[in-house]
Formats: sequence, C-alpha cells, structure tokens
Amino acid sequence: MIEIIPAIDIIEGKCVRLTQGDYDQKKEYGDPLDMALSFEDHGIRRLHLVDLDGAREKRVVNYRVLEKIASRTSLVIDAGGGLRSHEDLRIVFESGARMVTGGSIAVKDRPMFLSWLEHYGAERIILGADFKAGKIAVSGWYESTELDLKEFISDYRTQGITSAICTDIEKDGMLSGPALPTYKDLKALDPELYLIASGGISQMKDIISLDEARIDGVIVGKAIYEGKIELKTIKNYLLNKG
Repeated sequence: MIEIIPAIDIIEGKCVRLTQGDYDQKKEYGDPLDMALSFEDHGIRRLHLVDLDGAREKRVVNYRVLEKIASRTSLVIDAGGGLRSHEDLRIVFESGARMVTGGSIAVKDRPMFLSWLEHYGAERIILGADFKAGKIAVSGWYESTELDLKEFISDYRTQGITSAICTDIEKDGMLSGPALPTYKDLKALDPELYLIASGGISQMKDIISLDEARIDGVIVGKAIYEGKIELKTIKNYLLNKG
C-alpha cells in the first residue's frame, strides 16, 4: 500500500504552501503543530517537513518547529530545506527528524552528500530529485540544470541510496494531477527504489492511481489544505487498505 505523507512547509514558523516554489505566491495555513496533530489523529504516520527559510538562506532555520512537532507527536519526520553541512544534520536529527532529504546538496556538493550517506546510512538519507521537463532543478527550484532525472537517480543508486522524493515542480501547488507517466517509468527502470511522488496531487483519485502503479509513497500538501482531499477520506482509505 502506498505511504501517504502530508507536507508541512515552514516560513517564519508558520505553515505555508507555495505555487511552483515561488515565495511570492505564498499562502499561510496556521500553526504547524496543530496541522501535525491533526494528521496524526487521522492515522497518518509520517510527515515531510520543509524549512523554506532554510532553503533560501542555505542553513537550517526553523528547527524549533521541528523540535516541537517531534516532541508532541509520534510522526516519523523527514526534514529538508537548507541542509548544507554536517552541523545542519546534527541540528535536525537532534531536533527529532528521523530522516533528511538532500536535493541541492546532492547536485552541488556530491562529496558532502555521500559523506552523509556513509555516516548515517541509506535509511536516514533520502535523495531529493526535484525536476522540470525531465531535468533536475535545485536551490528552491530557482536554478535549472542539465542533469537528467533518470540518470541522476541511477547514479546515486549505485552509491547506496535506497529512496528518493521526486517532485515535478511544474505541477507543484497547481492541483493539476501528478506526473504519473514519469513515476511509472522510474519504477519500471528500478523496481527496488523506494519512490515517493510529489507535486500536483489534487484529489484522492490521484493517490489511488499512484497506489495502483505501485509507487511507494506520495507527498500531499495543497490538496489537503484547500480541502480537495479530506483527512477523514485518507483515514478511511488507510483503514480499508490496512
């Protein structure tokens, strides 16, 4: 069964959502802890927490929010945004993250990313593969690269990575449906990769389609906050599939 992973993106300590990674297209949704508690109450077990201030400043900023959620819930939290050094990882792990997602760092400082992988192990280091038109994008999606998505993931698979979060930035926050053909291709190329789809989820049908395609996980953000997918619907789905 697919793992449903709500996202909480943080700016100045508040839960927000951006459209296609644009900080000028920001909408606030209140207190992150309240959201996390609500997720947990509806049977959610995992949370994707992104420090958007950190992504912009290239250092961990909102670790106190992470600490609060980790101490008040039993959610398994994977943290991302602004991770650039061993000190950043120390801070987020000590603040309660079980895993971290490294995207820009995997592109811009491969030796650092590989050192994290060696030190902490593949169960705690997730590859972040944000893409646009099949090419990797970095730095909060402000920068495009010529790195091919499939080759990028395949390369890090040879280095020991076992899971990847793949975000289609053209669909993120647009509620237009996920890049299902891309995820199917990635899964067909590498069935053993723990593949988490992100971007464009607009309705429960999208999640079901990914589940039927045997995608391992899905990150859901705006669809929950805008009421397109109700938490009670997710809870019922999890109960029925469990």
